[in-house]
Amino acid sequence: MITALDHVQLAAPRGSEERLRAYYVDVLGMTEIPKPPVLARRGGCWFRAGAVLLHIGIEEDFRAARKAHPGLRVTDIESCAARLEAGGAPVIWDHVLPGHKRFYSQDPVGNRLEFLEPAQGLLP
Repeated sequence: MITALDHVQLAAPRGSEERLRAYYVDVLGMTEIPKPPVLARRGGCWFRAGAVLLHIGIEEDFRAARKAHPGLRVTDIESCAARLEAGGAPVIWDHVLPGHKRFYSQDPVGNRLEFLEPAQGLLP
């Protein structure tokens, strides 16, 4: 029945859209995609990088999740980490997932993000 993951939804506090755009577009290199007008009135923003769709919706009583997160596969993970650090985002390396290089970070509102790259020879 399930054929693909369509998008991941994260939450953010009201008024944080400009900080999110600066992070997801300027630091991560994603492209902002317009929300349908009926949904745009709710606030938030949507981003794309290739087939990856990330929706960020406004939550009135926002609290960033401490454990839940999207896992974002990247190429050249060291350069990705350097770009995030240069943009002021934390980078916390984790070496316990066999066959992968990975680290965790946070967006400007505290959403946890995992960045991972399979070791050479393990790419599907």
